[in-house]
Amino acid sequence: TNVPHIAASSRFFSSCSRCTCRIRRSGKTRIGASAAGRRCSSDDSACSEPSEQQNADFFSGPISSLCYTRRDFASVALLPFILPHVHIASAAEPIDGSIIQNGVRNVLSKVKAAGMLRLAFHDAGTFDIADKSGGMNGSIIYEVDRPENTGLNKSIKVLGKAKEVIDLVQQVSWADLIAVAGAESVALCGGPEIPVRLGRLDSSTADPAGKLPEETLDATALKTLFSKKGFSTQEMVVLSGAHTIGGKGFGNPNIFDNSYFKVLLEKPQPSSSGMPAMVGLRTDWALTEDDECLRWINLYAQDQAKFFADFKDAYIKLVNTGASWRSA
Repeated sequence: TNVPHIAASSRFFSSCSRCTCRIRRSGKTRIGASAAGRRCSSDDSACSEPSEQQNADFFSGPISSLCYTRRDFASVALLPFILPHVHIASAAEPIDGSIIQNGVRNVLSKVKAAGMLRLAFHDAGTFDIADKSGGMNGSIIYEVDRPENTGLNKSIKVLGKAKEVIDLVQQVSWADLIAVAGAESVALCGGPEIPVRLGRLDSSTADPAGKLPEETLDATALKTLFSKKGFSTQEMVVLSGAHTIGGKGFGNPNIFDNSYFKVLLEKPQPSSSGMPAMVGLRTDWALTEDDECLRWINLYAQDQAKFFADFKDAYIKLVNTGASWRSA
């Protein structure tokens, strides 16, 4: 049994000769209606028992009014004492995503975008299907001393400032904050808008080490590693497209587009010293040495809209996989 909760905002009472009326305005106030509730006519001259449809209309429809007899209202008020084992505070408060989004935007810039996106990848990328460890849980804040996370302390410091401000309004987990920051970074640089589900719980310890791909892996080893995280070859390739922003050398570092795939299809040009002027990581170029990966590289190089759509889906999966969620 759920204890009725009455929101404190946007409410007022009116009285009629036969019952006390509760007016719901703008859909902002919720009342757990009892079976004994009565609905008043517009002139308050008569009351009738509400049907199931009327009850449904009360919660989902436009402006309406619900009237209780004084005895009914007293029953609602006494419910917490009648049902001592039910805790009103046990249900999690709803999260206002716009507060987190605006907080991130206030500290984000195109120059910082690549670091934020890398932060999201490194926090979520520790997931392992075998033991269900890792995933998007904010543990990256305990892992900045690892070699693969060099430089991420700067992004964490920037997000920490946003977190301080957001927490004054509503508590936000590091996991949610990082997931939103990654999505906002993509959008800021011209990439797709990515919706982010909220409600992740933070880990209090670091994730196991050695779960992120090493820069020396070939395509076969990369495919094996990503499969252990629940990701297909196609998802691995499209997520690699995140290197299109930042200092990896794939096109404009501040623009999220499909330049990454176009550059991978080009042969490295010799530099003035005669040495190959390679861009990116060894793992980036390893993708071109695998026929399956190469098919996806060609597709995304030709179709940016397809890349954007598939990247959005893969990012959502990345930041949701392995996450623990607070109860609703």
